[in-house]
Amino acid sequence: MCSPLARRHLNSSTRHQRFSQANSEGGKQKEGGKKKTKEGSGDGGRPELSPWPEYINQRLEVYNKLKSEHDALLAEKAAKHSKPIKVTLPDGKQVEAESWKTTPYQVAAGISQGLADNTVIAKVNNAVWDLDRPLEEDCTLALLKFDNEEAQAVYWHSSAHIMGEAMERVYGGCLCYGPPIENGFYYDMFLEDGGVSSNDFTGLENLCKKIMKEKQPFERLEVSKETLLEMFKYNKFKCRILNEKVDTPTTTVYRCGPLIDLCRGPHVRHTGKIKALKIHKNSSTYWEGKADMETLQRIYGISFPDPKMLKEWEKFQEEAKNRDHRKIGREQELFFFHDLSPGSCFFLPRGAFIYNQLISFIRQEYRKRGFQEVVTPNVYNSKLWQTSGHWQHYSENMFSFEVEKEIFALKPMNCPGHCLMFDHRPRSWRELPLRMADFGVLHRNELSGALTGLTRVRRFQQDDAHIFCAMEQIEEEIKSCLDFLRSVYNVFGFTFKLNLSTRPEKFLGDVEVWNQAEKQLENSLNEFGEQWILNPGDGAFYGPKIDIQIKDAIGRYHQCATIQLDFQLPIRFNLTYVSPDGDDKKRPVIIHRAILGSVERMIAILTENYGGKWPLWLSPQQVMVVPVGPTCDDYAQKVREQFHHAGFMADVDLDHGSTLNKKIRNAQLAQYNFILVIGEKEKASGTVNIRTRDNKVHGERTVEDTIARLLQLKESRSKNSEEEF
Repeated sequence: MCSPLARRHLNSSTRHQRFSQANSEGGKQKEGGKKKTKEGSGDGGRPELSPWPEYINQRLEVYNKLKSEHDALLAEKAAKHSKPIKVTLPDGKQVEAESWKTTPYQVAAGISQGLADNTVIAKVNNAVWDLDRPLEEDCTLALLKFDNEEAQAVYWHSSAHIMGEAMERVYGGCLCYGPPIENGFYYDMFLEDGGVSSNDFTGLENLCKKIMKEKQPFERLEVSKETLLEMFKYNKFKCRILNEKVDTPTTTVYRCGPLIDLCRGPHVRHTGKIKALKIHKNSSTYWEGKADMETLQRIYGISFPDPKMLKEWEKFQEEAKNRDHRKIGREQELFFFHDLSPGSCFFLPRGAFIYNQLISFIRQEYRKRGFQEVVTPNVYNSKLWQTSGHWQHYSENMFSFEVEKEIFALKPMNCPGHCLMFDHRPRSWRELPLRMADFGVLHRNELSGALTGLTRVRRFQQDDAHIFCAMEQIEEEIKSCLDFLRSVYNVFGFTFKLNLSTRPEKFLGDVEVWNQAEKQLENSLNEFGEQWILNPGDGAFYGPKIDIQIKDAIGRYHQCATIQLDFQLPIRFNLTYVSPDGDDKKRPVIIHRAILGSVERMIAILTENYGGKWPLWLSPQQVMVVPVGPTCDDYAQKVREQFHHAGFMADVDLDHGSTLNKKIRNAQLAQYNFILVIGEKEKASGTVNIRTRDNKVHGERTVEDTIARLLQLKESRSKNSEEEF
């Protein structure tokens, strides 16, 4: 059932009369239209349509009839079935309420009006819930503010609806999907003719601000699928969603103002809760990311509960733009992409150097930590994926093809192949834990519309490893995995946060096994000594996990590392080992773990984290030799060769058309860590004059001493070799 309206808002029919009247009274609407053109289009933008598209009125007529029936039914339910209920708050305090009458907003206001005003959304029995939707039974209640991730998602989802309303009123097209995303929201629209221009943004923003000032309430209504197909008959995309995605007799729509949209919700109380909104980007995309489907116009926005937060965001975006890995990758000639292999990166020599350095780093750590590297096939018969369960749930994301009347596929992950390796001969408890590591190439058939630089690709490699261990070995192995990731992230200069995700409602396996495993994970985390947060019920259906998010130089969080227990894959592959007492049916547990995650994605994160100023050990431009004049060119070439043979990425600038100062400046702008200046004095004494990209001068040293010192700094993976030299 849906909630009754807050009493202070106008009822649905009154608002509908207002919208319909404005749209039907030609003179008034024309006059109003002029005003809206001024407020709603901006210089060079599109004016608001006058009249609005006919589907808006038709949709409202269907909605209002249903809403009246629903409100009457809910009022009857409240009168006949309401009873006292207990609402338990996060601190354990209980509040008395009435089922089908009391709303989370009323509970919040009973505590303090400030709390009620600052709450974005409620969480009832661990599920997000509209603040004005009545509580139905005894329940737990949490009141989430904007600093909560789930609340942000709701806030941005509601903002998308505001922008969707403005888009309908300006473009008149068919709205498609309009979700919250990691940093804001977007809405897709299908337009028969024309497209969206950045010139339209100001006008759209102004119309959004007008909608926000109107404090249009968000209303939730549960409607039959059949009725919704009639309501949205003008929009083939909504009808597709109903026919292909909705497998229940009813689903929900939400209304704000004249906009009614298919939506699970929940939403903020009204549009006035959005205090600052900016439209900042547009692009074209395909329906559901499929290149053979219709082209859509996508508009991106961001919103906040305080205008100051929007100003901070704009400043942050400028910094992020300067650090964009695609921009730096192009400027430093690290990598590129090509239409002939979408989502598959071409790493140029400098980019390949970074790629290989990262893999070498992890490979060295593997040797220290008892991992054994393996090499596995790229192509497997689909029977493997049927055994693992991936074929049933993941085949659409795999590249598959026929070979001799059998279906094969490129591997999207390594774990099934590692299970075959474990199973290829009998295993003993003495071999456990068995730690298999694999840098094999993986392919995932990501939709072309979702491909984004190095962060979303089709071809990639991971520092992938699977640990086969006994149940009682989990705690020690997890501690080792945590120590491994801390060691690696310290080298990069990352801090991180940890979350333990435990048994979900729908899980496979024995509860006792889950409890025992979760206890060991908790013990490992406690001994690790870093702060961690419990995410109850957020584990995978096949095992609990630890999620690790790293924080970069400008405060963004990224998830790269994975530590995931798996009780099901050993069952699916019937993996066993012989125990000390001779039992040959003992089942191992698998720990899936990665630290870099996708090497491609990690390179994107590191590029943006360092802003292109790579630490010496990872830098694709470590040393630039700069001769003062032509008479020093031969010596400069010889010095470059000495550094090259010592394993450094070294270049020499022999451009006779540039001054010495310009050569030094060019090397600094290109982010060479060390610039070695050579004149007649250095040539005569076999030395180099050393300065850094930040213009710190270290003076004259012999070539041999310089190489030795830089090798020390490189091998220790110093974060700031330029200062430590």
